[in-house]
Amino acid sequence: MKKNPVIYLASRSPRRRTLLHQIGISHALLEIDVDERQRPDEDPVSYVLRLATAKAQAGAEAVAGAESLPVLAADTSVVIKNRVLGKPRDREHGLWMLRQLSGKTHQVYTAVALNGRETETDLSLSEVSFRALSEAEITAYWATGEPADKAGSYAIQGIGARFISMLHGSYSGVMGLPLFETAELLSRNGIQFDNE
Repeated sequence: MKKNPVIYLASRSPRRRTLLHQIGISHALLEIDVDERQRPDEDPVSYVLRLATAKAQAGAEAVAGAESLPVLAADTSVVIKNRVLGKPRDREHGLWMLRQLSGKTHQVYTAVALNGRETETDLSLSEVSFRALSEAEITAYWATGEPADKAGSYAIQGIGARFISMLHGSYSGVMGLPLFETAELLSRNGIQFDNE
């Protein structure tokens, strides 16, 4: 039997939906648009927290007057040398990002925000190390299509996992929704899990 949603998820990401189902959170989907451009001199932590908050608040505005459910949103940034690598604009940009990550350790910041009575946030920080990649591997990976819409031009849950030599932090956070922080945020706000 399908459960009634207990939250709205303000996201287009199928991975976030899958992760919420994994921990037993029934949800309804909201597709919202916010300006995701980084502000001048905005550090990566402030950036992801601001975007997650903006998405949650935009979602809450979209359902104002409807069923009163909290709105969950998240934002993920891949960061190397304090520089945010967003989604690739095109093939050349994607290849450039993969070259930047090759043989190095980078950070992945994922912020989650819940707009209920007020907006609360939490943050996950992970460190991911890539082995050195050959130019042939980089171009072949791009050709799979997987990197085209992913922050940092890779997916830890897909083919890109072949390149990751070390992960310190949250696997689900690198995927786009850190389950520990999300579950804590939902629990603090009295959200019921289907499997409790």
